[in-house]
Amino acid sequence: MYGAMTTLLQMLDTHQAAGVEVIGWGCPVPFFGHLESARLATVGINPSNREFVGTDGNELAGGNRRLPTLSSLGLSSWLQADAAVLRAILAACREYFERNPYDGWFGSLQRIIEPTGHSYYAPRSDACHLDVVPWATSSKWGTLSQASRQQLARLAAQALADMIAASPLRMMVLNGREVVSHFEALVGLRLPVERVPAWDLPRRSGRPVPGLAYRHRISSIAGVPLDRDLLVAGYNHNLQSSFGVTTAVRTGISEWITAQYQAGTC
Repeated sequence: MYGAMTTLLQMLDTHQAAGVEVIGWGCPVPFFGHLESARLATVGINPSNREFVGTDGNELAGGNRRLPTLSSLGLSSWLQADAAVLRAILAACREYFERNPYDGWFGSLQRIIEPTGHSYYAPRSDACHLDVVPWATSSKWGTLSQASRQQLARLAAQALADMIAASPLRMMVLNGREVVSHFEALVGLRLPVERVPAWDLPRRSGRPVPGLAYRHRISSIAGVPLDRDLLVAGYNHNLQSSFGVTTAVRTGISEWITAQYQAGTC
């Protein structure tokens, strides 16, 4: 964990990850929750800017703070980060759901995975969340150029793979088609896909947005071998941003995720 976090911090100060609207004064957040003991992980694109700023655009402070920043750590550059700083950042990532989580975003995913018996929250704390890109951006992900999105995902790939390989994860849940696409690039294959008509999202004009389910087992990620087969299951609707995701569709996705978990994990 320490080596991967050091690399992610260095990328901010060497401008490899900067210059594409990354919030450079906010720490990388490669995981939320207790990755070192979690059996199930949800996967998203990147941390929301709301992890670091309020609705007024100012940095969160005091009891509202969620994660460390340069100012909260008393640093002027991430290159100044020592072992104590690394421990503080990793502790904040692990204890995220025990402090001040952004429930407005994570609540949707918690409800999806709840029937599996796992939870982000104490006392269970046996699920976590991973992001393909660990850096928050000041603009919404969808407004970044495709080149910028691919650059950020490429830079983060090795650290993400190392953390997953070192974890006890047995199942990963991919939240939305964009996540699926980046994950496919990460593992170097196309995930088998199945049409699920019950997940279709109707539109007033034109055809409905089809519901799609993805499922596969992987034994390596970004060239890093795993010591077990890891079940990957996903869906094409982003639960937080896809227009018209109904309660019935959410319930259907949750039931499908639970069935995959029960059939394919310990």
